[in-house]
Amino acid sequence: MHIDHATLFNLLVLQTLAAAGVLLGVVGRHGSRAVRWAQAGLGLVALGGVALAGGALWASTLVGDQALTDGTLRLLQSLAMLAFSASLSLLWAALNGWLNPRPGRPLMLLAPLLMPAVYAWQFDDPAFRASWALGWLALQLLMNALLLALPKRAVELELTVQATPRKAWPGPDNRRWRALLLAAVLPLALLCALSASEAVLSERLGTALGLACQWALLLTLPALLLAWRGETEAELARLAQTDGLTGLSDRRAFAARSVDMLSMARRHREPLALMLLDVDHLKAINAEHGQDAGDRALALFGSCLTAQMRLGDLAGRVGGDEFAVLMARCEAQGPQALDKRMREALALRAQAELGFTLDFSGGWAKLRHGDRDIDDLMRRAETAIYEAKHGGCGRLQSEPGLEA
Repeated sequence: MHIDHATLFNLLVLQTLAAAGVLLGVVGRHGSRAVRWAQAGLGLVALGGVALAGGALWASTLVGDQALTDGTLRLLQSLAMLAFSASLSLLWAALNGWLNPRPGRPLMLLAPLLMPAVYAWQFDDPAFRASWALGWLALQLLMNALLLALPKRAVELELTVQATPRKAWPGPDNRRWRALLLAAVLPLALLCALSASEAVLSERLGTALGLACQWALLLTLPALLLAWRGETEAELARLAQTDGLTGLSDRRAFAARSVDMLSMARRHREPLALMLLDVDHLKAINAEHGQDAGDRALALFGSCLTAQMRLGDLAGRVGGDEFAVLMARCEAQGPQALDKRMREALALRAQAELGFTLDFSGGWAKLRHGDRDIDDLMRRAETAIYEAKHGGCGRLQSEPGLEA
């Protein structure tokens, strides 16, 4: 069966423009950085196709100066190669945002600069410029395929909610859109590599390459939409378990995530401590400076706690003015060290950012053999914090039976 290459190419350009419009229309302009990179990448593919179509139209309709015609063709086709190469680099950047980052950034930054420059320089040698461009596109496609096929294993930073960045990413089950996108880019990569190795692109190989582009476009749009949906669902799940004012876990999420930490501590017989921190005189702050100042004080306290806690600990806002930190592998010096860092951080930031000083009282409890869940530690830590406040606030107190 004979397939008209011009018709196939023009149809591909129209489909790419439509796909870019659909992705922008469905997702909008307020997605994450990874989504915006994917949108820009698909848009560049469409612009590259328009540039190639414009060059072909220019060559077929212009009658006159041959040098002008050749110069325009060189410019338009080189811009098309720039757009195609940049689109693959943007797709790679989007995948690094959705999945875990992989090495290769220098190569993906270099490709959109080097490939079109040499393509324009060697434009008078059709065989070389075609092999050069297709070789680079094959390499970039394979880089994307490698990232999709072998995503770096997610690093669970010791079960801490603070290890979860504020950005969103698709949830753990991202296999469907990865499989779709891999099925889109891998055949195209192999055909580009095969075409780059040919001195002259045969009609059959050219047809196969065009059909591979159609296939890739057919799968890429639903794959990107699935990735965006997974990202949105993950962000909604995060927000449902996060205190909106401080960005820390709320009480329910803190209790749920503490189960694994307690189990791990028991299994490996490692020390674990719960530290409660209560902002001193918050009612007085609200009365003197206003509710907004009280909210800013809590947000600042949460920010300091996030910055000063150890990697691997779990922090949450468990009450109106009460924060909790579950400290893994924690000896008796751990709560005291965090208490000292927090007081230093608040002394440095509170007056400058709030216009008044901020202090807290702390109490902590150590995991014992008979503890059933986080509530048992919470009760003893609350007893300790009550003693700290009763003793004059602004101090740390251990649970009864432990040295402060």
